[in-house]
Amino acid sequence: MTEPVLMDLIIDQHKVPPYVSYAFLASIILIGVSLAIRGALRLVPRGTQNVVETVAEGMLKLAEDNIGHHWGKPLFPLIGTLFMYILVCNFMGLIPGFASPTSNINMTASMAIPVFLATHFFGLRAHGFSYFKHFLGPIRSIMALPLMILMFFIEGIGHLARPLTLSVRLFGNMVAKHIILFVLAMIAPIIAPMIILGLGVLVSVVQAFVFTLLTTLYLAGAVEEAH
Repeated sequence: MTEPVLMDLIIDQHKVPPYVSYAFLASIILIGVSLAIRGALRLVPRGTQNVVETVAEGMLKLAEDNIGHHWGKPLFPLIGTLFMYILVCNFMGLIPGFASPTSNINMTASMAIPVFLATHFFGLRAHGFSYFKHFLGPIRSIMALPLMILMFFIEGIGHLARPLTLSVRLFGNMVAKHIILFVLAMIAPIIAPMIILGLGVLVSVVQAFVFTLLTTLYLAGAVEEAH
C-alpha cells in the first residue's frame, strides 16, 4: 500500500506511482531553477545562483581531481546533474505530503543502469577494444593466460554487480532514513523536529554525494590507462 501524498490530488497514484510523478517534479524544479538563473545571471552571484554555482564548482573539482582534466570536463555534466537530481529527490522526502523518489528501488535502478552503461561506453570511446585490458589483470603473458581468464570473469562479475550495489545502497539508506525519522517523530514529536530535520538533510546530502562519488570513480577507472 502506497502512502498518500499531495501529488495524489493531481495524478491517480494507481496509474502513475508517486515515485514517478515526484521524479518528474524534481526534473521540472531543476530545469525551472536553471532557466531562472540563466535569465538573471549576475557577475557577482547571490542567493540561488550562489548556491548552484558552489555546488557546480564542487562537482567540477570532484570530476577533474578523480578523472583528470581531459575527461573531467566532458563528464562533469553527467556527474553534476546526477548529484543535483538525487539531492532534490532526497530532499522531497523531508517535506510533509511529498515523497522521496529515491526511496523506491525502480527509481534508483533507473539511475544506476545508465551509469553502468555510460562507464563502458566512455571506456570503449577512450581506449577502443584495448578497454578490455582492464578486465585482464596486471600480468599479461602467455604463461599467465589461466590467471588472465580468471581475472576477466572476476572483473566481469564485479562490473555487473555495480548497478545493483549503487541502486540498493541509495534505496536502502533512504528507506532507513525515512523509517528512523518517522520513529523519532513518534517518540519526541515536540522537541525532535529540528534534530530530525537536521539529520534528514545530512543523510540526504551524504547519500547523494556517495552515489556521485562512486559514479565518478567508476568513470575514472574506465577512461584511465590499463596497467
